[in-house]
Amino acid sequence: MALEGVAPPVAVVTGANRGIGYEVVRQLAERGHRVVLGARDLDQGRTAAARIDPSGERVIAVQLDVADEASVLAMADRVTRELGGADVLVNNAAILYDTWAQARSADLGEVQRALDTNLFGAWRVTQALLPLLRRSPHPRVVMVSSEGGSLASMTGGTPAYSVSKAALNALTRLLAGELRRDGVLVNAICPGWVATDMGGPGGRPVSEGAAGITWAATLPDNGPTGGFFRDGKPVPW
Repeated sequence: MALEGVAPPVAVVTGANRGIGYEVVRQLAERGHRVVLGARDLDQGRTAAARIDPSGERVIAVQLDVADEASVLAMADRVTRELGGADVLVNNAAILYDTWAQARSADLGEVQRALDTNLFGAWRVTQALLPLLRRSPHPRVVMVSSEGGSLASMTGGTPAYSVSKAALNALTRLLAGELRRDGVLVNAICPGWVATDMGGPGGRPVSEGAAGITWAATLPDNGPTGGFFRDGKPVPW
């Protein structure tokens, strides 16, 4: 929890009106963060924020489509004006778990659409918030990835999703190396198979999948950077 008289850390979570993103917002708010809940549909975002924080003091909903540069820049401007900074970024927004597709015959338009959200969306938001993160005393960037993006275990299937998450992992490594001197810890997290709209029934509870993301968002200053983890343990690249 934030100390009396000390401003709470500010976290931005994308794709957060439901599923894993929503639970990450709840967990971070519970730990004393002021959380910006990003949602493509602002009404849905406001409803989600009110469920977590009816008072509106800890959770703020903003319209955010990570595939739309104007939306991303508007979000960054609002965070700057109203909150004055950002300490944590959780790039959670993702689309298109294409279980029906194969790489040999994939619709490349679908693949491009997945990349624009799952890779370039995270890239856009990170670049937009980087000036604020660099000013934070304890900056953290979390890429919500998937073992589906692990080159070590790829055998075929879900080409749009797998390629976009593998690329997100590469971006994680690049940013971690470039931002190490600024103290920004950048890690990729696989939440595991979670029972969400995207994951489908039968997966682990959402709270368990989100816990590993919250762990990465609240790492101590001597914590790891440039890693790929699930439940705090390394996952093969």
